[in-house]
Amino acid sequence: MAQHADIIIRNAKLLTMDETAPHAEAIALSGNIILALGTDAEIAPLTGASTRVIDAKGATVMPGINEAHMHIFMGSLSLQQLSLYGVRGFEAMSEAIKAYAAANPDEPVLLAQSADYTILGAGEEITRHHLDRVLPDRPFLMYAPDHHTAWANTAALKLADLLNGRDVGVGNEVVMGNDGLATGELRETNAISPVVQLASTGGREGLGILTGGDPDSVTPEQRAGDRAVLKRGLDYCASEGITSVQNFDGNLYQLELMEDLLAAGELPVRIRIPFHMKNFMEIGMLETAAAWKQRFASDMLRGDFVKVFMDGVIDSQTAYMLEGYADRPDFCCEPLFTPQAWEAVAVKADSLGLQIAVHAIGDAAVRQTLDGYEAAAKANGARDSRHRIEHIEIIDPTDVPRFAELGVVASMQPVHVPGGSCFPLEPTIHRLGEARFPYAYAWRTMKDAGARLVFATDWPISPVSPFGCIQNALTRKPWKEGDPDQRMTLPESLHAYTAEGAWVEFMEDRKGQLKPGYLADIVMLDQDIEACPLDTVADVKPVLTICDGRITYEAA
Repeated sequence: MAQHADIIIRNAKLLTMDETAPHAEAIALSGNIILALGTDAEIAPLTGASTRVIDAKGATVMPGINEAHMHIFMGSLSLQQLSLYGVRGFEAMSEAIKAYAAANPDEPVLLAQSADYTILGAGEEITRHHLDRVLPDRPFLMYAPDHHTAWANTAALKLADLLNGRDVGVGNEVVMGNDGLATGELRETNAISPVVQLASTGGREGLGILTGGDPDSVTPEQRAGDRAVLKRGLDYCASEGITSVQNFDGNLYQLELMEDLLAAGELPVRIRIPFHMKNFMEIGMLETAAAWKQRFASDMLRGDFVKVFMDGVIDSQTAYMLEGYADRPDFCCEPLFTPQAWEAVAVKADSLGLQIAVHAIGDAAVRQTLDGYEAAAKANGARDSRHRIEHIEIIDPTDVPRFAELGVVASMQPVHVPGGSCFPLEPTIHRLGEARFPYAYAWRTMKDAGARLVFATDWPISPVSPFGCIQNALTRKPWKEGDPDQRMTLPESLHAYTAEGAWVEFMEDRKGQLKPGYLADIVMLDQDIEACPLDTVADVKPVLTICDGRITYEAA
């Protein structure tokens, strides 16, 4: 008897990402595996009495989206916090904050997301005094979109014992004013976390970034609450067509919460979570990462790579630069790891067979990261490591070809480009300076030089929609005449979000493409994305998401 499919999608524009058979009209799924692809007529005989047949009505069906860089706990929590995304001007900011405060009378520290550096207007820097005018009596903190800067009111600074300043370690800063008191601006995690830890979550959502460690104690009620927060965030990802998440902060607590969801049949996406190697950790801690790789090793949940921060971001001048900032020529910042310490981490992690992924935004941070990868290859022998660099917002031209030479992956976020759909031009381009423009956010330059490229949003740094991110990649305009055109094509962008994302996870043999025998991870869109005008791709919406053969999202 011929095998019958559990699900058939017909009348579709299938984009398979399989070079040997790039298009099809129908697809059949059996359990969690793709059974067959072909024309409607070829797939029709696989219909059985219990087969669900879905008419795509000529819309695109493609592999599920692989979000190659995000922060799932912070992103999930952001869904219930105040979003200041798109808010401009003091009055609009004040109105939004006051309404949120009124709706959350019992929250000990009010937190807001996505406040632009220029939320008050160009040239006016946010201080605690602005926030005190809005909320004089309740502790309040708002994050910049990049989460590398935040601004707190006086009540929050007093509560966290930051008003008179504090040593928060290299690369972090409580910005001080001429009056000897904190201005309210907090740069990097060590400066921000003393406030956030006093919120109702106790800052558990940020431990994966801050320490890489686990909460000291969690009540059953708190754990159940965290689980519910994560489940909501994961379901939200599924509604955006995402079937795979590569998380970029990690601890055992998050892994075990995911393990619990998986055991209960409630994990709607595949997820990998890293061991976060911090600059204060002993090198032997990497053995823990190797143990996680053995323990969490299923197709749905893996803990199989190491995350490292090399620097901060351009806007807060915490990115590590080869030459000074354009508006501060004598300042390059410092890396979070010395070259010797970073090389030791790279060599050890590589020797354990672990993939490494490094946040490096400044051109000096990118170079130092590449140097460490090169040292690892010399020490341990060249291998198919697929080590990564995250963001690469500015790169020296001499380092561009090193990605292909060393086999290093460029993990980039087109939605982050200043002047795009998410972030304003300032203060980023003013701090970069025109001389650096040609090698800033240089996706096309990197790809043309042979770098393997994966895309992501870095949610909650920017909205998680893959199609909004792709539109930025397709439509970006140069900042000045004569700069390189960094635009990508639609096929390249979709590939970076699907097949290439699977490849960077060492899972290209079973996901990222639509082909018989591969895992049934699929998204059906509301239209034919290939027929969309480039400036409307952000409007494309998933109507059906299938992960591991299970429908994880279906539009009403």
